[in-house]
Order: sequence, then structure tokens, then C-alpha cells
Amino acid sequence: METIGKRISSQRKLKNIKQDELAEMLLVSPQAVSKWENDISCPDISLLPNLAKILGITVDELLSGKQESSVSYVPEEHRKDINDMMFRIIVDSHEGDKVRVNIPCALVKIALECGAELPQISGNDSLNKAMKSIDLAKIFEMVEKGAIGNLVEVESSDGDFIRIFVE
Repeated sequence: METIGKRISSQRKLKNIKQDELAEMLLVSPQAVSKWENDISCPDISLLPNLAKILGITVDELLSGKQESSVSYVPEEHRKDINDMMFRIIVDSHEGDKVRVNIPCALVKIALECGAELPQISGNDSLNKAMKSIDLAKIFEMVEKGAIGNLVEVESSDGDFIRIFVE
């Protein structure tokens, strides 16, 4: 069984980050990082979101080792009713803004029929530019044809992150 320490170590190495560099990014000692990776101790819970972001994974992946599902196709006979599905939009700006939107797919369908687009975030031009590049109607068309999972991930050069997930 892979421990949280082993996941931290392997993800850190995949990102070519040294222990002391990770420690500096998290404002902890290199010894603390070493103790995590050797399963002597665990990171403080307040460090988990930033640690996961640095390692390029979610907090759930860091804690459980289970990767979020990627896009998959569900044959028509096994699909959930569109009214029972959720459309999730996750936005993390480099300035620290966090937006979480969970909308029933049936409501997304109605909004698209009325000409709705992804919301804009005031004062963040790079994030808004990235959001405008996402064609919500095309994404929803994919969902109606059986696509589920992590459908869109956009990371701007400024470090803004947008993810659209359907389940």
C-alpha cells in the first residue's frame, strides 16, 4: 500500500523538486519534508491544499492515492439521466481567488438554450480570457453524447486554473 509519504516523494520527484525546495515553497523545514516522505509524520492539514497544488494533484489524490477520473465514454444504455448529473466548474486564480460552481446538468442545458456563457471574474483579465476560450455548448454536447469525467483543464501562464468536471 502506498502511503501519503511515498506519494509526496514520488510526486515531488516527478516534478523535479528537491526536498529543500519543497520545504521552502511550503515554509517548513527540509527535515519536516523528509519526515513526511519517510512516514514519520504527516503534513499539517493547513498545508495540504498548497502541497497538492505544488505537486500537481488534488488533495484527494494526495490523501487517497486515487486519481480523479479522466474523460470516459458511457454507452447510451448505461448513462445516467441528464437530470441526475452534475456540472462542476472549479476556478483557482493565481491571486488566491477560489470559485466552486456545482450546477445540475438540466439547469446548464436551460442556461445554454438562453445563450448563457461562463461567468467572468472581475479584475482578472488572464483568467477571463481563458474562460472565454471554453465553448460551454460543445462541452455540454459531449456530455449529452456520453462523455463524463474531467472534461476541461486550463492553466494560464499566470498560474490561473480552470477545470470542468461532469459526473
